Parts: sequence; structure tokens; C-alpha cells
Amino acid sequence: MFNIAHHVATKVVSAVHHVEEEIRGLFTLTDEKIMDHIYETHAQADETFDDDSLFIITENILKPATQIVDKIVQIGSELSCKAPGEDIAHKTTLAILKKLSTYQWEAKAVLTLAAFALEYGDFWLLAQTQHSDHLAKSLGILKRVPILTKPAELQKRRQAILELNNLIKATLQVMEIIDQFDKLSIYDPKEITGLSVALDHIPVDVYWSIVTVVACSTKLTLLTSDEDKPYDLAPYSQKIHYVLNKLKIQLVVCRRQVEERETYLRLKKFFQTPTEVMEIFKALTFTKDKPQLLIDGSTNTTVSLEVLKKKKIFLFISTLEITEEDILYLKPVHEGTKRDENYKIVWIPMVDNWTPELQKKFEILRSKMPWYTIQSISVSVGIKFIKEEWNFKGKPSLVVMNHQGKIENTNALHLVKLWGIKAFPFDKAAEEKISSETSWIRPVILNIDSHLSDLMLKEEKYIFFYGGKDNEWIKQFTAKANAFANDPIFKEAKINIDLFCVGKSPKGGEDHGILGRFWDGIESLFVTKAHKQVDPVTQEIQKLLSYKNESGWALLTKGPHVVTAGHGFTILKVLDDLEKWKEVIKVKGFEISFKEYHVKLIQSVRHCCRLDIPSVIGKVPEKMQCPECPRTMESFISYKCCHIDGPIAHH
Repeated sequence: MFNIAHHVATKVVSAVHHVEEEIRGLFTLTDEKIMDHIYETHAQADETFDDDSLFIITENILKPATQIVDKIVQIGSELSCKAPGEDIAHKTTLAILKKLSTYQWEAKAVLTLAAFALEYGDFWLLAQTQHSDHLAKSLGILKRVPILTKPAELQKRRQAILELNNLIKATLQVMEIIDQFDKLSIYDPKEITGLSVALDHIPVDVYWSIVTVVACSTKLTLLTSDEDKPYDLAPYSQKIHYVLNKLKIQLVVCRRQVEERETYLRLKKFFQTPTEVMEIFKALTFTKDKPQLLIDGSTNTTVSLEVLKKKKIFLFISTLEITEEDILYLKPVHEGTKRDENYKIVWIPMVDNWTPELQKKFEILRSKMPWYTIQSISVSVGIKFIKEEWNFKGKPSLVVMNHQGKIENTNALHLVKLWGIKAFPFDKAAEEKISSETSWIRPVILNIDSHLSDLMLKEEKYIFFYGGKDNEWIKQFTAKANAFANDPIFKEAKINIDLFCVGKSPKGGEDHGILGRFWDGIESLFVTKAHKQVDPVTQEIQKLLSYKNESGWALLTKGPHVVTAGHGFTILKVLDDLEKWKEVIKVKGFEISFKEYHVKLIQSVRHCCRLDIPSVIGKVPEKMQCPECPRTMESFISYKCCHIDGPIAHH
């Protein structure tokens, strides 16, 4: 008999040592180790179970501790009569998880909590009714209720009961939040990033919830036993409160992100249906109860959004990296709004993270704007929407919005730069009217040389505009074009041809201001045509823009109209080959003869046509037809830095 007992004792000690070796302290387990343990218990979650309903029942049991729960006998058997200890709690938890392997993670915790609720609720129900109900008194004796409810015992174990009760409340709160995350799982975790983090960690949180329930069940057993065995719940309390606080923070983050997402979708809907513009501004700033005030630049005071009611709005959108020139472009627009009270300008500064330095820069820029300014917009709603829906990429833009929130132009700044007040009110109708004009080059020239622009109005005046990256080519073209213009055939026909080198000062140096304004103008023209049907005007604009970074290029105009644009090589070849086609001039005239011979050369010479699409275009066209042949151009992504006009990145 002694040998048998000794053998059994040895096996028990060995098992305990094995458990201790495996566990090495429950509360030192890493989340990864817990994942290893609990995923061994988890099968394909195909068991259908309405855990939401059961959780409501369980919650009602634990708060008044008076209800009854079904279908939890198997878990109750695991919870009953367990010896105290972290290792036992861990093993019991894994056993419970194995029995519930086909259930969802939340359901595992709810079922375990329900099994404990049945026992705990039954105990306190009998404690309440034992003095008035004979059956309850008899059942209470079997449940060992009087041991704990005797006044002396109750006083003696008061602190332990309160600790147990508080631990149950904390565990219940954890389950409430896990249930909230389960309800939020209808959202895409890619959009609600906080949800992804929370859902990934739910199995570990469920594990700690079940471990705590097991410990509470053991504690209840000890409190109702004759023996006064100690069982400290403090480590469980610390752990479950850590889990609870972490989940609370995650839930706040998730709810904020969900609210931002709902506001974002509501903002998109606003632009699809007639909406009061004030509601749009509330969504952009992500404010509901107390809408943000506007700053009136003309009086330097704050005003209510009411000033925008029933107004058509020009939204000037930019970062703080703008120049006085960018602001000056809008001065004619502002003058137009003063003449017509139905239009207002509002500056929206695109700032992700405000700092004292940026705030100071904002105030300096704002002081130069006599129109309205919105002080800041929501990064997660307003800035995100403007970047994604209006394709804002850092360059200033001017969005035209009517009084019902309908967008009439996602970027009218190119119209403002080219045509000024002539294109007012800068909506699509105005853009269509302006962009259909054949004298499209004149506003570009007007921005670089007003005298030359006036000269272009003389219908019979031909002008070669030319430039390029290669100074040698420019010298060569200047010499040959002068000789070309002075050929007797043109003198006889009284054809006057002038030359204008874009970007060169009278002294021969480079004028980056003129060069920049010229190509800005061409890019603005390109933007007006980018998403429209390709016509001859569009083709010439695309062709000219494709020469921006070439060694040489030239543009021939007659009065305010464009004859043709060409690559430096082919245009120079046309001039060199004058003797081959000059006789045709007598029959067809200079303009047609020049164009026909140029087209013939383009078809015989192969050189790649490259078109750098400016970022101000917003949404890039899916495909682009080559301006020099019928083929579709290949697309590439490129980046450039000219070491000027932009913020320095800090890493």
C-alpha cells in the first residue's frame, strides 16, 4: 500500500514538475507562446452559434446574479472543483478551448463566462432566498452557501469576496469590448487600421478572459470550503485590467476611425446629391456640434460658415509651400467676387501636422489673402478626401463648387493663370468656351511679353518661337532661321517672319522666369485638354509639351494662330531643305507648304516622343495618343528635382 501511494505521489510530483517546466509562470508567457498553445485547440470555426444573444443573457445574470443559462454543462464540469494555481488555470483553459474548438473566439469566452455565471448566479440567488424559501435553504446547504453567508464568515472574507466581484466585473467589461469589436468587424480592417490590430489580438484576450474565469471559479470554491486555503487573485486582476485598458484605448481609436470613415463616405455622398455647402465644410473639418469659424481676410476677424450659405465657392487648395505669385493669380478672381456677391473664395491649407513654425507661416500667408480662410481641416477626412477624390498632389488648385455642393471644376487654376477674369466663373462651360479658341498660344505669350502678344494680332505676321536645352542648337537655329526669313522668295511674297527665343534675355543669358511662365502656360493648356477628345489643337499642345526637355524645339505662328510645332531636328531640316520645297510655296502658299513638308519629314525620321504629364493634371489619363503618330504612347513613372521651389525633406 505504501509503495502504491509512493508511486502515485512520485507521478504527481513528476507531472507538476513537467507543468512548471512547461509553463514557467503563467504571467510570464509571451503573446506568441499563448498563440502557440491556443491555436492547437482551435479548429475550423464552422459551428454556428449566436454568441451575441448569449452574451446579453450572461450579462444580465452577472449583474443581478439571478438568471439561468442553458447549454453550458460541459464547461461547468471543467470549472468545478479545480485546485488553485497558475498551472492548473492554464491547463483548464486549454481543456475548455479544446472542447470549444469549433466555435468562434468570442463564443468560446461567452460560453465559459456563461458556465461560471450559472454557478455564480445560482449561488447568490440561493443566498438571497434561503431565509424565505425552504427549498432554497436546502439547496443552499448542498451548495455550501451558509458557510460564506454566516455574518462572522462574511465579515472575515469580505475583502476576498469584493476582490472576486471586482475581478468578475472587469472580465465582463473585457467581454463587452470584445463584443463591440465583433460588431465593428463589418468594416474593412484595411480602412479601420485600429480594428485590424484589435482583431488580430482577440484570441489572446479571450485566453486571458477564460483564465480569469477559471481563477474566479476556483476562488468561489475555496471561499465556500471549510478549509481556509489562500488563493491570490491579484496577478489575474492586474492582467485582466491591463487587457481591459488596452482594449478600451483600441476601441476609442477604432470608433474614431469608424466615425471618420462614415464622415468621409457622407462627404462623398454630399457631392453626389444637392447639399448645403455649410454641411460640406463641417465634414471637411470633421466638426459636428461646433462648426469651425472662417477667417475673413478683408477684416481679419472670424465669421460663421453662414456667410457661405447659398454661395458659389472657389476653394483655393494648397500647402504652405506657395509663393506670392500663386496668391497674385487669384487677385482678379477676388475682384470678380466683389462685383458678384454670389461667389466667394475660401483658402484651404493642406497641413498634416501643425507646428509653431507652420502656424507662423500660415499667418504670414493668410495676411496676404483678402478672402476667407478655413483654419484647418481634418487629416483623416478632409485632406484624405481632397487627395483621393480631387487628386491633389501638392500643387495649388482651385476647385469650383456651386451653391448646392456640386463640383463644376476640380481645378480651374489653369484657366485663371491663362485667361484671368476673362474665364470667370471658371466652370466647365467657361473652360469649354475658352479651350475651343484656335488662338490658344496668345495668352501664354501675353504672360511673358505683352508687346509681342499685341504684335501677334497682326494677321500676316509669322513668328518662330523656339528654345531648348542645347545652346549650340539654339545658335544654329537662330542663324539658319534668320537666313531662311531673308530668302528672296519671302521678300517677293511680302511674308514677314520674326524670331523669338523663349527663355533668353537680350544679353544672351537664360531668363528662367520667362521660361518657367512659358511652360507653365503650356501645361495649363494641356490640363484643359487632357481628358477631352483629341482634336488638332490638343495634338499641337501635346506635341509642344513633349519638346519641353528636348535639345531644341520650334513653334511657328501666323498672327495669334499656331501653324505647327516641331522637334528641333525636324524643324531645322525643314529650313535646310528650303530649296526642295520652295517652289510649292508659289502654288499652295507658305503655311501649307511648310506644314506638309514638316509632316513628310516626321514620317521619315524616327525619334522618341516623350510627354511629361504635370502633377497639376490630377487624375492621369489611362492612355495617351502620340501627338506625332497614331500610336498609343507607353507610360512610365519618373521623378525629378530642380533643387528649387519646394520644401526640403527631413528624415
